This record gives sequence, C-alpha cells and structure tokens, in this order.
Amino acid sequence: MERLSALDAARLTGMRRGVEKESLRATAQASLALTPHPACLGSALTHPAVTTDFSESQLELITGVHASADDCVRELTELHQGVYRCLGPELMWVSSMPCALPTDETIPLGRYGSSNIGRAKSVYRMGLGHRYGRRMQTISGIHYNWSLPGLGNDDYFALIRNFRRHSFLLLTLFGASPALCSSFVQGREHELQPLGSSLHMPYGTSLRMGRLGYQSDAQSSLAVSYNGLEGYAASLQEALTRPYPAYEAIGVRNPGGEYNQLSTTLLQIENEFYGTIRPKRTIRSGERPLHALRERGVEYVEVRCMDLDPFEPVGISASTMRFLDLFLLHCWLSDSPPDSPQEIAALARNQQRTAAAGREPGLMLERQGGEQSLRDWGLELLAQIQPIAARVDALLGGSAYTQALTLARQRWDDPAQLPSARVLQAMREKHDNSHLAFVLAQSQQARDTVLAQPLPEGLMARFAQAAADSVDAQKRIEAADRLDFEAFRQDYVSPAQLRV
Repeated sequence: MERLSALDAARLTGMRRGVEKESLRATAQASLALTPHPACLGSALTHPAVTTDFSESQLELITGVHASADDCVRELTELHQGVYRCLGPELMWVSSMPCALPTDETIPLGRYGSSNIGRAKSVYRMGLGHRYGRRMQTISGIHYNWSLPGLGNDDYFALIRNFRRHSFLLLTLFGASPALCSSFVQGREHELQPLGSSLHMPYGTSLRMGRLGYQSDAQSSLAVSYNGLEGYAASLQEALTRPYPAYEAIGVRNPGGEYNQLSTTLLQIENEFYGTIRPKRTIRSGERPLHALRERGVEYVEVRCMDLDPFEPVGISASTMRFLDLFLLHCWLSDSPPDSPQEIAALARNQQRTAAAGREPGLMLERQGGEQSLRDWGLELLAQIQPIAARVDALLGGSAYTQALTLARQRWDDPAQLPSARVLQAMREKHDNSHLAFVLAQSQQARDTVLAQPLPEGLMARFAQAAADSVDAQKRIEAADRLDFEAFRQDYVSPAQLRV
C-alpha cells in the first residue's frame, strides 16, 4: 500500500457520504400497507428527503451530504423520527426481503401526480413490473453515496473495478437477508430450503444480492466494462437505445392506449441498470444521468449492495459507514488492472456464491483464473485495510475507524456474529423459524427505539414545512407543463438526450 501517503488530512476531511434508505410500509399483521403515501409526508415527486421507490408502499429516506458518519446517522435518525410520527399504526419494515405480499398485480406502483415527469416516473415503474415482476421491486436496501476530493474519472473507475472484485467482503460482513417469506417466491423456481413457515439458505448472506434479487436475464447480456468513462457510457448508451425483442412484444402502450413502459429498449432509463456500485453525477432539472456523467464527469459513487440491518433502528450504524469508508479508500489505493469480459463473468459468479453461501466453511471463489477460499481472501483484504484505518484515525483523531475494522475482523473470525447468522439464530430461538414474525418484532422495536429518542427542537415544524413546500413545488410543475405526455416521453427517451 505504497500510495498511503496520498491520504492526507485535507483529503480525508473532505471525504463525504450520504444515505438513501428504502423501507416498505407494513401493517401490524406483517403485510404490505396498501394505503397511499401519507399526506403528511408531502409530495413524493418533489420532497428532497422523503419519497417513494418502486411502490407507493415503499418509502425512501434521503440524507444530505455529511462530513462524518455520526452526522449522517443523526440526520437519518431525525428523518425516521418525523416519518414514524406520520405513519400512525404502520411500520417501516426493517428487512431487505419483503413482508407478506399480495398478488403481483395488486402491489401499488409509486404515484407522482399529473405532471409529465410524474407520469413518466409511474410509467417507468409499470415497465419494471412488466419486465421483472413487481415482487422483485419490493426488495429494499441502503445506498451509500461517497466521494473523496481530488479524484478524477479514472480514479473513480479504478476504485469501482476493485470494489466489484472485493464486494464479496461486504456481502459476507453485512448481508442480513438469508431468509424470506414464502409469498415472495410463489410460482417461481428457486433453490431455497424450507425453514418452518419460511424459506432460507443455511449459509446465505444476502438473498437480495443473489439469484432471487435484482437479477435479470436481459441484463446479464450486458457485459458493462468499468475501464473508463467513455467505454462505460458507450455500454449504457447501447442498452438505452437497442430494442429488446421481449420488451418490443410488451409494447409501449397496451391496446387500450395505457402505457406499459417508457420504451422497448433493453433499459428504459439509466436507473434500470443493476449493479453493486455506480458512478454518479448530480443531474440538472430534466437532464439524463448519462448526459451529466459525460459532460461533467464522476462526482461520487453509489454503493448499492448493502442490506438493511434489522438489528439497527435506522438500518445502518455509524460503524458500518466507517468500514465502508475504509473499504472504498482501499479500493482506490490498491492497484486496479483493467477488467475483461472473462473477469466480469467470474465476478458475477462470485457474487452468486457469496449471496447464497457466504458463510459456508471452505467456500471457494474465482480469483485471477484460479480459486481461493472466501475466508482467506477476506483476511487478506482486512489485513490490507489495517494501515488505512490507522492513518485515518491518526489524521482525523480518535480511534473510531480502527474500532470499526476491529468489529469487522471479530465477525470474520466468528461467523456466528455475522448479521445473516444472527437473523437465522433469532428466527430459530425466538420466532419458531418465522421470518415474518422475526422482522415484525424487529420493526416494532425499531419504531419504539426511534420514538423514545428526544426530538430535536423544531424538528417537527421543519418536517411539516418541508412537506408543505414539496406539495407547492409539485403544483408548480404540474401548472408549467406545456407538452402532451407522448411528446414529452419521446423527447425524454430520445438518444439525443444521452449525448454531450
């Protein structure tokens, strides 16, 4: 790690992170809440911190950008304090794998009002439902957005390549979805084993990141390279403009004239591309993400492989955030050779193995044309992260980063401490092997823990004002529309919008 000197105090104090956290709204009976997005949360279209993801029943809480993990958790907690006070008897489901779900077609799509952009968001979700099924889209997780000053496009893509090589470490350390409710896989083939009233993988870490999660046969044909911005953008451009026969068969509209999807291409929009990590750039109003990336370069990375932690009241701890900081610094500081189609395919297999059986003794992963045990490879990475943790603590003060690494090492040495193992143990010991009963109890406990914390002065007044402002903003957008929706849609998905 000869590049450690690149980590100076100015760079480390400029490190930034923010969180996007998805959670289903659930009833006290552990089923999906089918009520509309609560009015006291404002407009899901325009609220900067509280919106919905795929479903009307799937909340997404978005923090601002923070200079420390503690500040990030503090804002995330405040968002939970405000949201819980709006939900009445409903809960935020604390597992990545969903509560009891109704039939696929009755899972409600997110609704964003009558504006063109609001309608486009709903039509996009309709398309996701047709393409992948609505159940898959109810899986929830945490996205960790991270940046470091002074990094250019090539630095970020080198980091991303190493992240993809080593993300098995995160799936094993933080995966918390080894089991699920059988309603999730009704009518689907799967390799899960029965466990009481639930289904599970005995050594599973993150079913969310495995074959049952955000996977797609169509997208598996995309061998997107991360060797640089130009090649990455070209891969995405092709997926966004190439018609895909199965989606052409669905059509943009049904015979009654209602919209089935935004387009018939392999990807409707950039966000449809699944990956464990994405290069990102803040977009301007009406701008396509790919155009923003091409014009202004990578601004930050979005880590997308983190499960909700059902043992943490807000889904993630400051210690986990600090480990992510260290992991991302390691990905940047380490040599990062170019990827190849062969390596990309091997990494996909490693992800599947880790998700399904990451705690299995002796599990082997593919590495540089050979094989290595997951356990030994992970120990190697944790040892390489040690000097980074020491340097970060030396420059920022305190010992929080070393403590975060120590906790990770303890879990690695004793897999029974891993969240995925703790989930199965709690299900077995306290909930008669019921995934629903376990998550329901954890969801109620999370709500009670957050509501018992003292409210910061003025928080609810600020919360109410943000909701009211968002409603006004939605009305202004709706009043300003001039195009009919079909003209808007054609313009939005036009290849011209993707180029600089």
